[in-house]
Amino acid sequence: MILTVTLNTALDITYKVAALTPHTAHRVGEIGERPGGKGLNVARVLAALGHETVVTGFAGGRNGAVLREMLAPLGPHDALVPIAGNTRRTLAVVDAATGDTTQLNEAGPTVTPEEWAAFLSSYDVLLREAEAVALCGSLPPGIHVGAYAALVRRARTAGVPVLLDTSGEPLRRGIAARPDLLKPNADELAQLTGAREPLRAARDARRRGAHTVVASLGPEGLLVATPTTVWQASPPSPVKGNPTGAGDSAVAGLLSGLVEQLPWPERLSRAVALSAATVLAPAAGEFDAAAYAELLPRIAVTERAAAA
Repeated sequence: MILTVTLNTALDITYKVAALTPHTAHRVGEIGERPGGKGLNVARVLAALGHETVVTGFAGGRNGAVLREMLAPLGPHDALVPIAGNTRRTLAVVDAATGDTTQLNEAGPTVTPEEWAAFLSSYDVLLREAEAVALCGSLPPGIHVGAYAALVRRARTAGVPVLLDTSGEPLRRGIAARPDLLKPNADELAQLTGAREPLRAARDARRRGAHTVVASLGPEGLLVATPTTVWQASPPSPVKGNPTGAGDSAVAGLLSGLVEQLPWPERLSRAVALSAATVLAPAAGEFDAAAYAELLPRIAVTERAAAA
């Protein structure tokens, strides 16, 4: 099975309006509600691809109960650790006229030391059956910034390949623990390394500890620096829609390709096609299956240079 970790789960709410105009009232045309958080989005896509997937992290309060109830029929197995605090909400406002999305994210509930200890015990047990693990998203209040570094080290001790997808200081601390895969976007990579050029930044991130760096370039696809090769994968043309969750779908493509032992060109084609197909879907954690099937053979994957 594939394990995904979402320490800061969320109840995702999406509002669709005709046009988003500051300082005015809006009539909401459509409302969507989904269990959210990066790792949950990854798990839902993995389940849709046919992989056995387990989600862990924290859930609590009324929002957490709703999240778990909505998660139950979607495919991933629920191993979320209960907490006293109320799971956060995120609000996405989609402008139907432009396709742009405005995101409002709550910080999340405070996790106590006892709740963190309970999670670590559960995590160690789940690692025994995992083929790969993804550590995804922000940290809730109460969790120390070195938490992901600690989880990377526990996965490596258990012999489980680990992907890290976070930002800021948790990313800086986590990379030093030597994750097998690092999946930042271009801005996160630049903040980590100080380099704006993606290939230079990806190589710098590898020197800081990551075995392989997969940098998301938005509509331009993915850039990958492995120990031996640099690859770039791009969709045939940019797609318009809601980009929320597109990076999470790319993570699902990378993880599924890892456990299936696919060569890098096939892993990257899957990741980019899933990401683009998610932009065309109504909500994070979903992808347009017809668009995915149509895009998959059309992804351009090229070997750019030898790794350094």
